[in-house]
Amino acid sequence: MRLRDIVSFALGALRGYRTRTALMLLAMAIGVSAVMILTALGEGARRFVVGEFASLGTNLVIVLPGRSESAGGPAGLVGETTRDLTTDDATALKRHPAVTRVAPIVVGTAPVSWGPREREVPIIGSSTDLLTIRHWKMAKGDFLPASDLDRATPVCVVGAKVSKELFGTEPALGQWLRIGDRRFRVVGLLATEGRSIGVDVEELVIVPVASAQALMNTESLFRILVEVSTSEAIPKVKAHILATIRDRHQGEEDITVVTQDAVLETFDRIFQALTYTVAGIAAISLAVAGILIMNVMLVSVSQRTAEVGLLKALGTPSKVIQGLFLTEAALLSLFGASLGLIIGEFGSWALARIYPLLPAAAPWWAVAASLGVALLTGVLFGVMPARRAAKLDPVQALLRR
Repeated sequence: MRLRDIVSFALGALRGYRTRTALMLLAMAIGVSAVMILTALGEGARRFVVGEFASLGTNLVIVLPGRSESAGGPAGLVGETTRDLTTDDATALKRHPAVTRVAPIVVGTAPVSWGPREREVPIIGSSTDLLTIRHWKMAKGDFLPASDLDRATPVCVVGAKVSKELFGTEPALGQWLRIGDRRFRVVGLLATEGRSIGVDVEELVIVPVASAQALMNTESLFRILVEVSTSEAIPKVKAHILATIRDRHQGEEDITVVTQDAVLETFDRIFQALTYTVAGIAAISLAVAGILIMNVMLVSVSQRTAEVGLLKALGTPSKVIQGLFLTEAALLSLFGASLGLIIGEFGSWALARIYPLLPAAAPWWAVAASLGVALLTGVLFGVMPARRAAKLDPVQALLRR
């Protein structure tokens, strides 16, 4: 028999038992689509995290107070800190030719009011370099003025939501806000929208770092962002930061220096492992679909014994009969996998529309692997029914025994 005849025979058999064929196609489609949708979620989460850290800046070094080894926890959250980071430390870190910008960070919350309207707002204290380091844009006005870090200038920059909720239709620029027990003049309105590293940029109020320290009644910094001119200079700048802080903190190396690339690599490994894990779990459904194909094909052999007996009586070799049933199983797997790819693509598209911040899209390897595993399981689990059909005695098969 020619390949065309074998395929035509297998298609005819599938059309002859439409309900059974539809159930097997559905089982295989569910397995393939599950792999695609789950890997799309994992890949989307990885891209989201990478994008968030990319928006933080390029060639960035983050200086955190406390040594991560001292208490075994996340840097900057737990651990013994001999001395707090200060604005003088931030100024000292500028003394390296490869350091282009330094932005000390103070964070907190405070009541912000204008006339009768008041709300609790996240406050960030920093310098004029923060705008460039974080790649933010201004909608109106200017960012924080360039001045000494220890100068508490009474100016602020507000996000879009803060401006709308406090000022309504009134222009925000030039207005005086009360933050805590102090007054600040609005000099700029941020154009950046959305969230950035867990912070809603639209709900921020940014003030000079010295003003934030006065508001929070603290001299310590939350962290220091250091922008380096080139990625090749990052190791030298990192060594410079450690040496500078060690000299200023009486010989104690009581900080943690984290590079942006290191953070990205860590998160990339974590989310890749998660993606592979959920893909493996979803792939189990493909094995279940393969077992279903085997069971249904075994039933099919028992139902079609007379058909097999007639083929054998006409002189059809056992290998050809075996090939007929294997082709039938392979076509079931191929059609089911194709249907699963369509469902998976639609599911990924729906996820991207429901969660626009999550760029859900199945990676190419997940598509190729799900299709390959589906075909492989279909053929492997189709071997037993095919062999059973090929071994039938033609006389007994015609008698349906």
